[in-house]
Parts: sequence; C-alpha cells; structure tokens
Amino acid sequence: MAGHKTYDRRFAACPVEVTLDLIDGKWKGVVLYHLGNGPLRFNELRRVTPNTTQRMLTKQLRELEADGLVIRTVYPEIPPRVDYRLSPRGETLQPIIAALKAWGTQHLAEMLGGAEGQEAAAETLPRRRASAA
Repeated sequence: MAGHKTYDRRFAACPVEVTLDLIDGKWKGVVLYHLGNGPLRFNELRRVTPNTTQRMLTKQLRELEADGLVIRTVYPEIPPRVDYRLSPRGETLQPIIAALKAWGTQHLAEMLGGAEGQEAAAETLPRRRASAA
C-alpha cells in the first residue's frame, strides 16, 4: 500500500509493536477517538485537543493520513474547507480505542476513588457529539 509504513521481519515477531507504532504519538489516540464520532474540521480537532499546538496536531494528522488511518478531504470552496475522518482501516481501530477509553475511565475512577471518582472520571472524558449514534 503506497504511503503506508513498511516493516521488516523483526516486526513480524510482535504485532503489538506494529499496532503501537501506528497509533503511538501524543495525540494520535485522542484524534482517533474523536474521529470515531464522525468527520471533524481542523479547528474542531484543536478544540478537543486544547493542550496540543497547531504544529503538533498537523504533524500527527499527516502521519495518520500517511499510514492510511485518516482521510483528509479538501472541499473546493472559498475559503477552502478541510475535514478529517477515519478511513476504513482507521475504523478497524475503534474497538482498540474503545478498550483504551474503558480502561482509562476505570483507572481514573480508581485513582479518584469510588462512585465519586467514577462520576469525576466520566466528566473528564470528552462528550460524544450529538450526531453520533
């Protein structure tokens, strides 16, 4: 597949390493999570990742696109509109992202303590967009 990472035989022994290599990056998992709710424009992604810089987010999106996990669509309008969505290959990562979210929610609840912690953990997670079913 053009544009995708290629791996030599040393990766064949550890498929987990291959997966982590694709989603490793400070913001890639977060971007994949939010794109699981549907397409987003760049500024919408900036809003849901407020601790990243424009440069870093652009870099992470380019890598996700090069690896075939995200599709960037430029609409021929004035001014140009660009959105990002998961590719079919990126969609296959959604169970992994959901498992990471579930584990993170549980871990955060445990760290914050009990039912109170569960509520606080739920509040810290991004809200799903209304258009997502």
